[in-house]
Amino acid sequence: MLTLTSTSEDFTLSLGGRLAQVLKPSMVVSLEGDLGCGKTVLSRGVARGLGITEAVTSPTFTVAQEYRCPNGGYFYHLDMYRIPDEEAAIAFGIDEFLFAKQAITLVEWPERIARLLQGDPRLRHIRFRHLALDQREISFIDWTDEECRLLRG
Repeated sequence: MLTLTSTSEDFTLSLGGRLAQVLKPSMVVSLEGDLGCGKTVLSRGVARGLGITEAVTSPTFTVAQEYRCPNGGYFYHLDMYRIPDEEAAIAFGIDEFLFAKQAITLVEWPERIARLLQGDPRLRHIRFRHLALDQREISFIDWTDEECRLLRG
């Protein structure tokens, strides 16, 4: 496990850029944490690290944002905040975004679709926690030693 402390949006964006270099197609990353703790900022950093230049915003109202990467793959940013459970997620088509061969997927509020995610070795977890107004603890829960080494920078 790797735990880092972010004291700025710039740090979290940079961390997202490093994360983009670690992620492989078909991986899904669950982003757990309260509102305003940096999940979307990290997602924006991942998008920039993948070469995506368009605006990256929270998909809270759209549930899913799809971005085309310059290498031909996709970056999916999902927000399950407004999805009550796995059945509603499947009805919405969320399962098509999970573990897709040509995509990297980040999921905010993953606890709402936990059964759709559990048990797959391509799943990774990141937990965010407010420490202070301008400090966030970001923990990479089940990442390999090599992935953690690369994320440290």
